[in-house]
Amino acid sequence: QAFSSCQSRSACLGSGPSAARRVQEPTRDDCIRLFAQVVAVMKLIQTANRHVDPEEMSPSSICSTSVGFEPRHDVADGRIDKAAKAQSPGGEEDFECLPKLREASPGESSELFRRKVEACSSILDFASDWNQHAREAKRQTLLELVEYVNNTRSCCFNESFIVDVVNMVGSNIFRTVKTRNDPIIFSDPDPGEPLLETAWPHLHLVYEFFLRFIISNDLDPKIARRYVNVNFMLKFLELFDSEDPRERDYLKTILHRIYGKFMVLRPSVRRLIHQTFLKIIYESETHNGVGELLEVLGSIINGFALPLKEEHQDFLMKALIPLYRVKSLPSFHQQLSYCLFQYVEKDPRLSYDIITAMLRCWPVSAASKQVLFLNELEDLLELTQPSEFRLMQDVLFRRLAFCIRFPHSQVAERALCFWKNHYIVGLINQNCQEIFPLILGALYRTSSEHWSSTVRNLAFQVLQLLRQADTLLFDECSARNHLEEEEEEQKEQKRQQKWELLQKMYQEKRG
Repeated sequence: QAFSSCQSRSACLGSGPSAARRVQEPTRDDCIRLFAQVVAVMKLIQTANRHVDPEEMSPSSICSTSVGFEPRHDVADGRIDKAAKAQSPGGEEDFECLPKLREASPGESSELFRRKVEACSSILDFASDWNQHAREAKRQTLLELVEYVNNTRSCCFNESFIVDVVNMVGSNIFRTVKTRNDPIIFSDPDPGEPLLETAWPHLHLVYEFFLRFIISNDLDPKIARRYVNVNFMLKFLELFDSEDPRERDYLKTILHRIYGKFMVLRPSVRRLIHQTFLKIIYESETHNGVGELLEVLGSIINGFALPLKEEHQDFLMKALIPLYRVKSLPSFHQQLSYCLFQYVEKDPRLSYDIITAMLRCWPVSAASKQVLFLNELEDLLELTQPSEFRLMQDVLFRRLAFCIRFPHSQVAERALCFWKNHYIVGLINQNCQEIFPLILGALYRTSSEHWSSTVRNLAFQVLQLLRQADTLLFDECSARNHLEEEEEEQKEQKRQQKWELLQKMYQEKRG
């Protein structure tokens, strides 16, 4: 505006040298001075707005003071006109003007229920304190709705009510979820504490209302599936990334109920979970709701029919097993293990694919993760058939030998505890010809060189067990191992002599 005003003045005064002398172009200091004045005026306007009562500035109060304005009502069905509804802010007066549901007559309760559901679609700000009365009024209204749905049959489950309920639930729960992945939105000085939702007093009642609505026997899935559809479920699954564990628990329960009731949505839900896991594996690396999704998935896998479909096996290989590579694996490892055990119990042949995939993504430098992998590996081996065990015994016991030699005492101790499992010991004894040569060298070295006395004692005990299983084979493998160690020592000596010779030649050349 400053530049335009200066230009207009210069245009009015004329052009040419004389006009240039009369009117000077605005300088940089003039622009800065004018900008500071504009900022000061804007601050004054903001200060004045803060001193105005928000209720006086609400659209309903402004409309009520307008001459001749009255909100129109649809006489045919009793609904508020959309134009008047758009101007209603959902404040305290919108809730208090509606009577209690328990006090309404049976003929009026249905319409009153609809009006209360529409009123609860308004979102109230929990960042400020000026609307505390409105927030409490909405909370009381939501409590009424929960009680009404829980105790009422049939009348609030027709199609028109389902539309209003789904719209109300969506307007309250579908929002941008704050996560630690977004440093602009989330700034918590304590990374160990979850970010709790400030609007939880309303959100948990909305979730409770929706849960009771879904599990009601009066809800017809054939009608509700038109509104609880794939788009709704897509937005619903995005909420699992919430930092608030209370919200994730409600989401898990509701998702399980929807999967059980809406048969037509089952393939879509599995596909959406598959896509969520792929995004976690290849893009984000972190997600707050992986554990809850895996809990739901565990019950889903438990209901798979035999033989397993190709779709279910693809889900295992492409979405579940690659989760081992995710950095946040310890936070959901227990739930992931349960899902994999469900697959192996359905089809024991899958143990080969699962165990070999685990061995390929073994965390060689993370001791805590190695302990988790060893725990799960032992549980999976208990479900493995001898035919699958023979296929993977070579790569399996090479990895166990690595763990036995590992400097971390917990890793080495956990690997040696495999010989306390009678089923695994039986599998080892059945294939001792192939396994003894792979494991004896690591056991001898650990029993004599490991820094932990506990690990050394365990290694010595395992050696005694192997000797008892097959003495001749044990002696043969021990002799072969000693020869290999001697050859390795000779190679090391020759290597050291070569380095000494090179060093001597280098010093002679310099001298």
